[in-house]
Formats: sequence, structure tokens, C-alpha cells
Amino acid sequence: MIGLGLLYVIAGVFFAAIAVLGARDAKNPKRWKNTTFWGLFASSFLFGSHLPDVVHGFVVIAMVLTAGIGGLGRGAPAARDPEARRASASRLGNKLFLPALAIPATALLGTFVFKRPELAGLVDPKQATLVSLVLGVFVALSIAMPMLGARPKVPMQEGRRLLDAVGWAAILPQMLAALGAVFAAAGVGTAIGELASTLLPDGSQFAAVVAYTFGMAIFTMIMGNAFAAFPVMTAGIGLPLIVQRFGGDPVIMGAVGMLSGFCGTLMTPMAANFNIVPAALLELPDRNGVIKAQVPTALLVLLANTVLMYVLVFRS
Repeated sequence: MIGLGLLYVIAGVFFAAIAVLGARDAKNPKRWKNTTFWGLFASSFLFGSHLPDVVHGFVVIAMVLTAGIGGLGRGAPAARDPEARRASASRLGNKLFLPALAIPATALLGTFVFKRPELAGLVDPKQATLVSLVLGVFVALSIAMPMLGARPKVPMQEGRRLLDAVGWAAILPQMLAALGAVFAAAGVGTAIGELASTLLPDGSQFAAVVAYTFGMAIFTMIMGNAFAAFPVMTAGIGLPLIVQRFGGDPVIMGAVGMLSGFCGTLMTPMAANFNIVPAALLELPDRNGVIKAQVPTALLVLLANTVLMYVLVFRS
């Protein structure tokens, strides 16, 4: 049965290849730091299920030290001449979108197909979406490579180029999500709930809603990930106050609560994959330019979410 184990191996092989390619790039003054960083990351995927938790902890610490002391470097992988790339783009036109669209299309289709009872022995139903997403990447490669006339090593070199440009921030979402799970297990949500119960006006439904929606946004800004903030804020404020004390609808609470968290995503550099990576890839002069452009919209949507939850969540 195809499950997370195989996906981890695929990811591990990819990052191991990135480490090897980085080691061979003599034009990168920090190539051995890049190699160490991505090599450690690859080892966590390849050997993670066979290593004790304390070893994983040391791997994370080693990665932080490698990237934190002096940072990672940018290599110079072989690339096509810019003029040739522009000519190719002009010739292919909208066909260039086919590989990109193949990934979500395959992921969506596979999510439904692999959960069918007759395919239960092929793919783990709990991981159908992730398996379909990885399959979509291979489908996209099978379309893009013949279309562009690219050799097998080109996707790896382009992947290394992007990871060199983004640096350690590429894995920030994964680490922040893990941090959210640690916070939830440590009882941070319970502590927040006790604090909220003490500070909020007794019997005020609106105050509970404001605390939850704005708390989701603020905690997401700290964590950089709404999925990491959700279990903490829901355990601390959403369930004990909005649902249990005031009888709110948990479905509406969860849906609007996540949207409120996404408002925080728009306003924080911790959400590196949304706000810092695009600025780095586009070489914007202002590293926080994306965030500054998004803040007004995020605040308006957050206010709208607060009103929307208050109006809908307590309807019987």
C-alpha cells in the first residue's frame, strides 16, 4: 500500500540530490554549508522512521546552526540563455501552464479516485491527497520535459536554483507546523483558555468571537501558519467558550476561524512561503513589500470574518 513511507523516500531522494548538486557547484562560496543543510534535511526523510526522537532533535539543531551562522549560499547552476528561454516561452505560449495545472488537477482527481473501496489496497485512504499531489508532480514532469526538450537533470538543477534563492525559509512552514503541534501537546491552548475566561466580559458572546478571530490572526502571525494556530486557539477559546459555553456551531466556528487565521498569514514574515519567498524570487527591492501591500486587505477581511461569525455561529 502506498502511504507516507514512500512519499518520505521520494522527498529524501530529492533533497539528497540537491545536496550532491550543491557540493559539486564550485561557484557557490558556501557550497558545503548548503550540502550539509540539505543533506541533514534529506536524512530526516530517508531515515526518520528508524531514528529515535532525540536524534531528530539533534538533526534540527544542526540544521539551525548550519543556516543560522552565516546563512546559506547561492550557487550558479547551468541554465539556458535568457534569450533562448524567452524565445521558448513565446513559442509555447499558454501551453506552459499545462504542467502547472496538471499538479492540482491530478491531486484533486486522485483524492476522490484513491478513496474508492476497490482501490483501498493500493493507496492509504488517509494519505490519498498527499499521494495524489506527489503523483501530480511526476505527471507535470512527464508533460514539461518533452515539451521543453529538457534532459532529466534539468528539473533537479532548477529545483536547486529555487532552493538556493529561497534558502532555509523553504522549510519554515514544516517547522512551524511541528511547533504548533508541540504547543498543543504542551497545553498552551488550555493556558490561553484560562486567560481568556479571566479577561473576557462574563456572558459576552461578541467578546468571545473577537478573541477567537483576532486571536487566530495574531497567533498565526507568530506561528506563520494558520494550521499551527488552529488547534491551539480552538482548544483555548473556540471550543470551551464559543461552542460549549454559548452553544455555537462548531462547523461555522472552524470554517470562519481558519479564514481569520489566513488573514494573519497575509501580515507576517513568518509565513515565508507566501510573503518572503515571492519577494526573494522576484528580487523585489523591499523584502516586506508583499506584506505591506496585503495588510489593508487582511484587516478588512478579518473584520468581516468577525462580524460573519458573530451573526452565523450562534444561529440555532
